Amino acid sequence: MPKQHTYVLGLNTYDHDVSACLLRDGAIAFAIAKERLTREKHATGFYREVIDYCLEAEGITLDDVDLVVRNCYILPVEEMEERLISHDMPAFLPESERRDAPKHPLYLADSSKVVSISHHLAHAYSAFAASPFEEGAVMIVDGVGSYKSDVMEPYPDADGASRLARESESYYKFSGTKLECLKKVWMEPDRGFLSDEFYNMPGLGALYSRASTYIFGDWNKCGELMGLAPYGRREQVKHLLELEGETLHVPRWTSDLKQPYLIDNGGWESNPSMRHWEDVAWRVQDDTENVLLARTRWLRETTGTKNLCIAGGVALNCVANGRIAREGGFENVWIQPAAGDDGIAIGCAFYGWLEILKQRRGFVMDHAYVGRRYGEPEVERALSKPLVRIQVNAVRSDNICRDTAKLLAEQRVIGWFQGPSEFGPRALGNRSLIADPRKAEMKDILNSRVKHRQAFRPFAPIVLAERMTEVFEGEEDSPFMLIAKPVRPEWRDKIPAIVHVDGTARVQTVREATNPKLYRLLKEFDALTGVPVLINTSFNVKGEPIVETPRDAVGCFLTTGVDNLIIHDTVVSKTAMHKIVAPLVNTYWDVSTLVSSTTQGA
Repeated sequence: MPKQHTYVLGLNTYDHDVSACLLRDGAIAFAIAKERLTREKHATGFYREVIDYCLEAEGITLDDVDLVVRNCYILPVEEMEERLISHDMPAFLPESERRDAPKHPLYLADSSKVVSISHHLAHAYSAFAASPFEEGAVMIVDGVGSYKSDVMEPYPDADGASRLARESESYYKFSGTKLECLKKVWMEPDRGFLSDEFYNMPGLGALYSRASTYIFGDWNKCGELMGLAPYGRREQVKHLLELEGETLHVPRWTSDLKQPYLIDNGGWESNPSMRHWEDVAWRVQDDTENVLLARTRWLRETTGTKNLCIAGGVALNCVANGRIAREGGFENVWIQPAAGDDGIAIGCAFYGWLEILKQRRGFVMDHAYVGRRYGEPEVERALSKPLVRIQVNAVRSDNICRDTAKLLAEQRVIGWFQGPSEFGPRALGNRSLIADPRKAEMKDILNSRVKHRQAFRPFAPIVLAERMTEVFEGEEDSPFMLIAKPVRPEWRDKIPAIVHVDGTARVQTVREATNPKLYRLLKEFDALTGVPVLINTSFNVKGEPIVETPRDAVGCFLTTGVDNLIIHDTVVSKTAMHKIVAPLVNTYWDVSTLVSSTTQGA
């Protein structure tokens, strides 16, 4: 039987946010991050699970794949794997995977069908290749990219950076499938204690992660840092980033910054350093916004194009994105929904399709729902296990959006599980917790019952796309919840649960064409309440990945204060037995082997 399709597999490997993306004839068929499958946040290590997920969803084997393109920002993948043979590095290859990896055909692969590319090049392809623009500019800013010695694309080399310098910022222009690098900003390695950690290097994204480590004890709490920034006082901390012409200067941290968060020093929110941390957060956010705006304006003047594509971890900073969209000079801004390193898999796949296979662009990523679908038998299995069945009442609805809207208007917290999962860090309405934004206390209800997050962190709104400008300021679209917008003053008291302390909200616009069921839900809620907005936050608890499977969703529902689970067209509620059985179920659900053995396939 002749082969029907051309398949390219893209992989982000070994370090955080391991992921895979499968292209079918140049369009994304499936994509997944490893954390959704292993339930370990920002999962590192080998990539078998994500490959198997995509291949099984498509119904093919690895032999059907025409090309595999990979990236690891630490080292080229083949060199990374050679080093792992003789190094015990459990953060990158834990013992269990060390035993299994050599059995996989891609491990230490020696084949012309398997290619590695450098980090910012992969980010750049993830940004422009799936964008709606035929030509434009590309901005890539993240914590750290490849070593200069490993960068593949030609680039201007006027600053004399050493071969051990790392990518920090990269700027490109593109037309069709042609990509040209205009500028790279490098970070030189530092001296001394923890000098090999990127957040001690002098870069834009690295500095943001350093501030995250200083305030939260974790380099990857940049979203929390962005949320804390509006609470800070202006100009209380000296500049942490400065542009001198086009040259970025990152001053050394001084003795003024001597209050790092120490894990053994008691609770975070009651810490006496809180006022100082708020001020530092304001400063690093303000500096970041100003540098990014300057870079954006330079890119606009340099390219003369009206279209901008953005990717890299810093592109998840929705407050900065809002300013770029409004003040940067570009008419159109498109941000990759998986802008962080999970999206590297998309860029690798498109590099293979466009640059290696020399195919044409023909795909636009107008939504991020690229997981596999789960059928009704899988839902039924997840709900029919003995310790689940006695706790839930599951009823099919002939109008699930109408019935859910009524529950929301009654102030119920809803777990909403529909269709394929979203790719990227944001829940975009298929794996979401949703709630009524009309009462300010709903934010506290969500935190106390489910999310258990810091009180300062805001919740995001979803809004009917055609009503966006009525409720929020600014014309720029935000389908991937990556742009913060001011809430119009006349609406702030109507939807207080989604208004941040600075009067903004991280908006997601919803269209019928890309998510018809979520769109209908918003229409039903608007018809009941006159409000075309709902709270949308990720369907998970603090510290866990967003749910992927029906089993994950049922587990989160039963072990939290979520009132109802809406899974496809079924309304699930808790029975009176739940309060009696819940302590047992909490233990049961924490024992992964027991759960797997009793819910296999769900």
